[in-house]
Amino acid sequence: MRGSGPITGLLGGSFNPAHGGHRRISLFTAEALGLDEVWWLVSPGNPLKPKAGMAPLAARVASARRQARRARIRVTAIERELGTRYTVDTLRALVRRYPHRRFVWLMGADNLAQFHRWKDWRTIARLMPIAVIARPGYDGAAIASPAMAWLGRFRRSQSSFRSPERWSAPALVTLRFDPDARSATAIRQADPEWARKSMERLSRADFIRDGVTYHRIPGHAA
Repeated sequence: MRGSGPITGLLGGSFNPAHGGHRRISLFTAEALGLDEVWWLVSPGNPLKPKAGMAPLAARVASARRQARRARIRVTAIERELGTRYTVDTLRALVRRYPHRRFVWLMGADNLAQFHRWKDWRTIARLMPIAVIARPGYDGAAIASPAMAWLGRFRRSQSSFRSPERWSAPALVTLRFDPDARSATAIRQADPEWARKSMERLSRADFIRDGVTYHRIPGHAA
């Protein structure tokens, strides 16, 4: 693993909207692996998800910022600036841009179950270690997935993440904690107007900045 600076967990997703489950997973993982901080990569668009029902980027970033308050979590829409669409391209760009950071890719077991469908997923595994967080209902599919068949040989203990200089990617660690049943889908169903309300809050603010690049996020009052 490259770098000798802060150990940064990367959690990607639509955050449509962000919720307490994202925060809880991030704080748990940061504690379990000794991470210095976690970056939430709010995706401009997920190639594996339909565009219908996707809230504007600014609304999703705003929801993530509210959930990340007073925590070692930075919310970023850096993929928009990088012009990357696929995770592998984003991670390559981050490794180049921040050579002194040590990154760990964080994902739920539901993503591991379909990881083999991601573009150049083996390259992702070679770029940085991967930490998989258990998610209710997906453990069986994750264990039986083609990606796990390949990644299984690179499994490492949780304690090894606290001494990252001793090994490099590919490396996989699996984490378990009390399941969190919250989901963005349920939130959208319960409050279909959440994005509009979020944008209205933004319209009353001067601006919102990216937590990593500190650039203004488009789609709000300037």
